[in-house]
Amino acid sequence: MKSFEIALAQGLRMALLGLGVSTALAGEPQELIAPPTGTATGAGDWCEWLSNKPGTLYKGENPFIQEIGIFGRFQWQAAYVAGQDVNGYEFSDDYTELRRFRLGAQVKFLNYFAAKANVNLVDDARHATSRFPGDDQLGWGYEDFDEALLFFDAKKAFGIEALDALEVAYGRHKFTLGSEARESSKKLLTVERSAISNKVYDSLRPTGVTISAEKGPWSAMVGVFSTDTNEDGDNVDFIGGWHDGLAYTVGLGYAASEQWSFYWDFVQNDADATQGEDSLWNYAWATSFTAEYDAETWGVIGDLYYGDNGSAGNGVGRRSRQGEFWALVVMPHVWLVKDKLEGVVRYQYAGSSEDQGIRANSRYVRRDHGPVVNVNSGRGNEHQSIYAGLNYYLCGHNLKVQGGVEYEWMNTPGVGSQGDYDAVTTWFGFRSFF
Repeated sequence: MKSFEIALAQGLRMALLGLGVSTALAGEPQELIAPPTGTATGAGDWCEWLSNKPGTLYKGENPFIQEIGIFGRFQWQAAYVAGQDVNGYEFSDDYTELRRFRLGAQVKFLNYFAAKANVNLVDDARHATSRFPGDDQLGWGYEDFDEALLFFDAKKAFGIEALDALEVAYGRHKFTLGSEARESSKKLLTVERSAISNKVYDSLRPTGVTISAEKGPWSAMVGVFSTDTNEDGDNVDFIGGWHDGLAYTVGLGYAASEQWSFYWDFVQNDADATQGEDSLWNYAWATSFTAEYDAETWGVIGDLYYGDNGSAGNGVGRRSRQGEFWALVVMPHVWLVKDKLEGVVRYQYAGSSEDQGIRANSRYVRRDHGPVVNVNSGRGNEHQSIYAGLNYYLCGHNLKVQGGVEYEWMNTPGVGSQGDYDAVTTWFGFRSFF
């Protein structure tokens, strides 16, 4: 294992150095960020290197370009699910999946600007869902953009002393609502986000403009997004236009102390599908409130959600999928071995006013388990889940493995002879990034 770690560290160093040598900056001599000297002799050496932004290729005082870097992430996971459907039939399946493989680049230039873009480079369609039918293929290569953003540091440009930060961003954003969506997949404490988080977040990458500000313990964000979709009703592959409806978001955060922090999110979807407008958000509006306590050795994160699925104007044509929805997520976590082994538990309760107003995650209960099995496409009016897992950090969040077990049950009124289903999913995940 040690020889593999040394070879991996040396290979990555050589690759990044080669990329740095090929980067030219017009008008000024460039300063390459040299890799650490010497040969990696143990986990501490390559781990320190991996955690210290090895993708930084240039950083200097050039008036045109101040910094250039590359970054990426690789995530693989496996799962085994076993349960009982709405008619009492038992089912089980196992899965392996290349969850994410992304590469990107970022540059800081002209002292006040920055640009960042990264692309998805794998499409693992080996397992079907009702929304994305599988073709039993694992495809490598360009799939679509994850994010593509241009930033402007307004505080620095205009010398605004009243604020600690003021930034404007335009482009393809990662939409966030709730603590699990705000957290990058690189640093999630569970293998997958909760079902309610995925409902309101939905991995959306809308085109929009945001303004973010900070002052002391306060932070705030306002944004306007286009609701344009592609021909399948999903995210466009890159930066979309402004031809259809709009969605408005606002967020407010407060760090009350070193241990306590709070955040509130809200999104309003003003698209009207009945007038021919695209509606990327498949609900009318949603809000969340987060409270987080972190005592270093342990902590807990809590989220409250409330929203309205809307109607046909939001692309929700069936009455049974309309109406209000609400949810609670509580996630305590504790260090069992400081900075190495962490335990986490997550409980989620979600409900709705209509029979199919909420939905379970696509991974993996909603997958195709055969022609006899019926889980009502994961839809119902009451969903609960309990997750318990361990995270082992080989090199912080830069390199870790995760394992967990999740039990969930869904009430699906009017479906089948029993009207509910339950399942247990056993998870294993590998996560890395630089």
